[in-house]
Amino acid sequence: MKKSEEKGPFFELTKRQRKAVVMLYEGTYTNKEIAEILHCSESLIYKWKRENKLFQQARKQYETMIIEDKYVSEAMQSIYALVKSAKSEMVRLQAAISILKLAGRLTDSSTPELDKAKVRKANAEADIARWRADELTGKNKADDSTVLVDDIGDVEDE
Repeated sequence: MKKSEEKGPFFELTKRQRKAVVMLYEGTYTNKEIAEILHCSESLIYKWKRENKLFQQARKQYETMIIEDKYVSEAMQSIYALVKSAKSEMVRLQAAISILKLAGRLTDSSTPELDKAKVRKANAEADIARWRADELTGKNKADDSTVLVDDIGDVEDE
């Protein structure tokens, strides 16, 4: 890891705390074993885990760093391989969409069909709100034949 990347909660911890974070991540040591290796009390390890916000944030940061270093590039290579060689068009499409999302070029809500549906819904809600406001202020004429359906279903209002 480069010096320029050494920022965040993990790097604000003491060397002993960083070692504890690594050992906890590995999952092969008990709290007692960690305490023995680090020459501290087991209760201190529990206290760091339970009460020390910086320690908790550092554990999350360390996990993210490890995942990024070990698995992200391999996962991206696998997705790219699917784009190139999957037999199913649907699998190739999903892999391509995943790559675009990861690159920040496509979000879950940016499909053209979904965008059009959102616009229709917003327009319908605006029309209903306008009608309700006119109804409350008396602007709707008595002979107006517009009917506002508030709910549809089997259950009758009481």
